[in-house]
Amino acid sequence: MDMAFVLASALADGARAGFAAVAGMVVGGFVHVLASALGLSLLLSTWPTLFNALLMAGGLYVAWMGWQLWRGAAALGAVQVGASRPLPATFGRAVLTCLMNPKAYLFCLAVVPQFIRPEQGRVALQGFVLFLIGAAAQLLVYGGMALAAGRVRGWLAGSAGAQVTTGRAVGALLMLTAAWTLAQGWR
Repeated sequence: MDMAFVLASALADGARAGFAAVAGMVVGGFVHVLASALGLSLLLSTWPTLFNALLMAGGLYVAWMGWQLWRGAAALGAVQVGASRPLPATFGRAVLTCLMNPKAYLFCLAVVPQFIRPEQGRVALQGFVLFLIGAAAQLLVYGGMALAAGRVRGWLAGSAGAQVTTGRAVGALLMLTAAWTLAQGWR
């Protein structure tokens, strides 16, 4: 879901919007690590109803984003006009998208404790270092996507048909991701 959001943001509004989305994902990643450190991830893993509720909410949110792209046939028509939403709005939506992914909380619960060694010093500092490693990975992967999609956006500016097709393709990808997420949550 995070990758699709970064991609859609960069295609619709350029690399700067893609990087605003990446920044939102990094902030969301910080919250995931913090939640793991505070035991909130454990709560999600031991209370399946809460996990499923968060999973369903996240899936519905991603489906809504996908539908918005699909429904607006010229969803990327803003390529010719300018940004469709301000960068702070893209950032906020990215944080929300990241925070509504319950699997990320469980991933942090499974991974973070394995690398924390209280006998080696301050646990908070160790957790922060793990966050920095994750943030660096997000910046490399998602940042690369934002740059690439920003360049593709320039190509899209010359073709209204390509804009509509790409907007619908990204919208369909988001809706398929949401459908898969909702199906997983339903089981």
